[in-house]
Amino acid sequence: MFQNLTERLSDSLRKISGQARLTDDNIKDTLREVRMALLEADVALPVVKVFIENVRERAVGQEVARSLTPGQQFIKVVQDELVKVMGQANEDLNLSAQPPAVIMMAGLQGAGKTTSVAKLARFLKERRKKSVLVVSADIYRPAAIRQLETLANDVGVAFHPSTADQDPVDIANGAIDAARKKHVDVVILDTAGRLHVDEQMMGEICRLHAAVKPVETLFVVDSMTGQDAANTAKAFNDALPLTGVVLTKTDGDARGGAALSVRQITGKPIKFMGVGEKSDALEPFHPDRVASRILGMGDVLSLIEEAERKIDRQKAEKLTKKIKKGKSFDLEDFRDQLQQMKNMGGVAGLLDKLPGMGQMAQVAQQQVNDKTLKQLEAIISSMTPHERRYPDVINNSRKRRIAGGSGTQIQDVNRLLKQHKQMQKMMKKFSKGGMANMMRGMKGMLPPGGGMPPFGRM
Repeated sequence: MFQNLTERLSDSLRKISGQARLTDDNIKDTLREVRMALLEADVALPVVKVFIENVRERAVGQEVARSLTPGQQFIKVVQDELVKVMGQANEDLNLSAQPPAVIMMAGLQGAGKTTSVAKLARFLKERRKKSVLVVSADIYRPAAIRQLETLANDVGVAFHPSTADQDPVDIANGAIDAARKKHVDVVILDTAGRLHVDEQMMGEICRLHAAVKPVETLFVVDSMTGQDAANTAKAFNDALPLTGVVLTKTDGDARGGAALSVRQITGKPIKFMGVGEKSDALEPFHPDRVASRILGMGDVLSLIEEAERKIDRQKAEKLTKKIKKGKSFDLEDFRDQLQQMKNMGGVAGLLDKLPGMGQMAQVAQQQVNDKTLKQLEAIISSMTPHERRYPDVINNSRKRRIAGGSGTQIQDVNRLLKQHKQMQKMMKKFSKGGMANMMRGMKGMLPPGGGMPPFGRM
């Protein structure tokens, strides 16, 4: 998400960041470029106008003029205004109601409502330790009911059955009664969508809302629809007392205009964003972190939180002890590291959150991507346990067998063994001289002409 916007903003802000003095001319030129970047990212015109005017007012004021580094201060102003447009801080779900707390999901057909219900259910179950029941009131699409049942089983939450001949209000009330009897904390209600906003749908969803009185009414919107996302959100907000927005498919949206428009146009906070197809790919929306990513500054806080959740601590501690004892970093360990990286969202997910990457991320991804990781894992899996523990025994005939078993070439096997040797050296430096030596070792592994910036900046 935001690749195009990040590139355009980075280019325009780089020109002004080194300026010792800001003038009306260089501010005017930069603001014109920022304005074009936002419009190309499909940000709604009224939002762009307000944003540019706010930046201009602060840029020509004392705040920037008196700064020792006015160019950098200008970038700080742009970042602050981006945060303000998107809502200052993450707004959590309000679940402080007598159980079960009801969350109603609304939105157009195809926006990703049903998958978002399952993702939110998993989020509440795993991160908030809540018991969850999900139910579908989409009587127009029996397939949606079956889909939700399958997803509920996948994420391990309760599912309340419903059929196409029932009334949506009866379905919802039945689910709430069942949840109350089972002492379930949260009920998530999936509602019917249409291909466009119409009176029949709005009438039904308003009737449903009045009957169940949800503590949260979340509007689910496809971020790839750009300005239409904000306009549709406004139409729903006019009809329903929305409490927040869920942006879906943000991983497929290179522009990011919806994220910058929805809050300003509806006045409702973006509470979550879908960042992939898997059931755990739902993240709380933090405007400050998103602003940092838009400006190419990374999102280290989200990276740390993700690492704490997804990295296998036992394996990490076991490897640390092994290295400290002077034992060799073998190919079993290497495969574990590749799997941990996959759990963290793959190469793209990591690079997107690292600070200072900018366009470097694209270069690095061309060198090492998720396809490369799968290939490396396949090669290691084609080895015998003895070969994985003692890679030095792998001779040419063994390489031919490993390449054949993994569907790769001998040069791919050679490349893997070379990378492993470099990792081994890096781990030795880590055990002797700590993180600084390890970082220097990693710099040496980067491909010529591309890769990450000096680690000192991180």
